Amino acid sequence: MRSRFADTVLDTAGEQLPRFGGATFTLRFRLMRLTWVICWFVLAAWTPSPCNHWRVWLLRCFGARVHSTAVIRGSARIWWPANLAMGQHTSMGPGVLCYNVADVTLGDFSIVSQRAHLCTGTHDVDDKDFPLVSLPITIQANAWIAAEAFVGPGVLVGEGAVLGARAVAARALAPWTIYVGNPAKPIRRRRGGEFA
Repeated sequence: MRSRFADTVLDTAGEQLPRFGGATFTLRFRLMRLTWVICWFVLAAWTPSPCNHWRVWLLRCFGARVHSTAVIRGSARIWWPANLAMGQHTSMGPGVLCYNVADVTLGDFSIVSQRAHLCTGTHDVDDKDFPLVSLPITIQANAWIAAEAFVGPGVLVGEGAVLGARAVAARALAPWTIYVGNPAKPIRRRRGGEFA
């Protein structure tokens, strides 16, 4: 699916396609994003851990659907808040890159650890115009994305699944299974099964 904000054709003013140096997103959306980036940098990026409720409030002002018990570190970088949903007791750690051109959903009690990368955008390599393509990421309840791991466009991380440190997930991860490596491969079931 193409991004809902993408400019994919020449308009009557003769603006260029992104392939030829033109903008991928509309001017209106680029201005909205600029406002968001400035607000996060000035009002939230520097704030200490106890200011979590302030950061949640700010994300909600820009359209995020974030539960009041969710934790978002100030150094996390969220591309567009309106494409973010976080359930109860979820956590987005320090330095997380959330490139959410499409929706990113974190289920209850899921954790995204420091410097992990959630990337919903890619490009259609078979199209000569190389357009942006965006696919949602869903991380289900009780799942853990460990430090510096990468989750690609369209990936469903099953309930209770673990993606090990620096692992790369380009396909769905089965529930209650631990994955490591690049590409991520299952190494065993998660002990304890489903949490009560």
